[in-house]
Amino acid sequence: MTMKINLYVESNFVLELALMQEESASYENLLSLCQAGPAVLLIPAVSLVEPYETVVRRGKDRKAVSQKVTYELSQLARSKPYQVEVASLQGISRLLNRSGAEEQQRLYDTRRRLLQIAEIIPLSGEVLAAAAVAQLKLNLSPPDAIVYTSVIHHLSLNQAAKKCFLNRNSHDFSNPEIVDTLNTSGCKMLFSFEKRYNYIRSLL
Repeated sequence: MTMKINLYVESNFVLELALMQEESASYENLLSLCQAGPAVLLIPAVSLVEPYETVVRRGKDRKAVSQKVTYELSQLARSKPYQVEVASLQGISRLLNRSGAEEQQRLYDTRRRLLQIAEIIPLSGEVLAAAAVAQLKLNLSPPDAIVYTSVIHHLSLNQAAKKCFLNRNSHDFSNPEIVDTLNTSGCKMLFSFEKRYNYIRSLL
């Protein structure tokens, strides 16, 4: 009988894929494992929502920078010594404006894809109540508290043979109490992706 492996991920996993950042290629390999094998990808519902705030905020910040850069370049262009250099820098503002829209579209596409591959852990009243307690007790942000309690609640209901929580947010989630609680539920916390991927492959 093939061993079942539950792989819990959080918001950074979604962002990494959508923004095509450093570990996105490794994440693509992980998605392939989930599509082809016994591994099951599990995402707290909040982790599909939270990235939108990040992407939208970045887009607004870049738009503001773009407007400032455009203004300053237009002022520099009035001085002959800078006109040639200014002409070569005009693409910066266009890149800043374009990247925001493109990243939002990639996030939409990534969410649609993950909804087809992953199991979504629903946001229930029980999870929210537990998150309110965890936020104060463990000094977590509201979204991180919801992610944590979503995983803990799912672990209490699921009997998979192997369970891992793949998490890039070591700053908040390396809390010994969090790690111990997960270990008690048979769930291994893995922060380094190379260690995560190698560990998962060893299980398979």
